[in-house]
Amino acid sequence: MRSVAAGSAFGVVTAMAFASVAAPVAGADNRRLNDGVVANVYTMHERAGCDTKIKINPKLRLAAQWHTNDVLHNRALDGDIGSDGSTVADRARKAGYQGAVSETVAINPALAISGVEILNQWWYRPDYHAIMHDCANVDIGVWSENLVPDRSVVVAVYGTGDGANPVPAPPRQFGQRPPNHP
Repeated sequence: MRSVAAGSAFGVVTAMAFASVAAPVAGADNRRLNDGVVANVYTMHERAGCDTKIKINPKLRLAAQWHTNDVLHNRALDGDIGSDGSTVADRARKAGYQGAVSETVAINPALAISGVEILNQWWYRPDYHAIMHDCANVDIGVWSENLVPDRSVVVAVYGTGDGANPVPAPPRQFGQRPPNHP
C-alpha cells in the first residue's frame, strides 16, 4: 500500500513540476527588439542619404504602445485604424505629440517576432517602405507585445518634429513592465 501511495505522490509532484516548467512565460521585456527596429530604421535613413538623425520620442512610443495593445487584443484589426476608429494622428495628439506622423504595423501569427520578420513585412509594402525612408521623419516611437500563444504585434510611429513640450518618461528597470501595463 505504501508503494502505491508513494508512487502516486511521485507522479503528482512530477506532473506539477513539468506543468510549471512547460507553462509559457508572459511579460517579456521587448526593449532589445524595439531598439533593433529603431536601429534598422536609422540605417535605412542613412542609406537613403538622410542627413537628419532619427531619435526615440517617448510621446510616439506611448502612441505606439496604445495601438500595439489594441491590435494585439482585437484580432479584427490589421493595420493603422484602431478599434475606436482612431488614426495614428489621433493617438499621437492624445500622447502630446504635435508634429505630422505616420505609422508602420507588423503582425505575426506566432508567440514571437524577429527584426528580420518585421523588416520583411515593412520593406515590401511601398507605403511602409516610403515611411521608413522619409528623411523628414526625425522622431520615432516603437512598441511590441506578444500574446500567448499566437500573436505578436510591433508598431512604429514616426514623426516630423514635435513643437510641444517634452513629456518625461517614467524610469523603467530592465525586465520591469510599465506602470500602466498589467
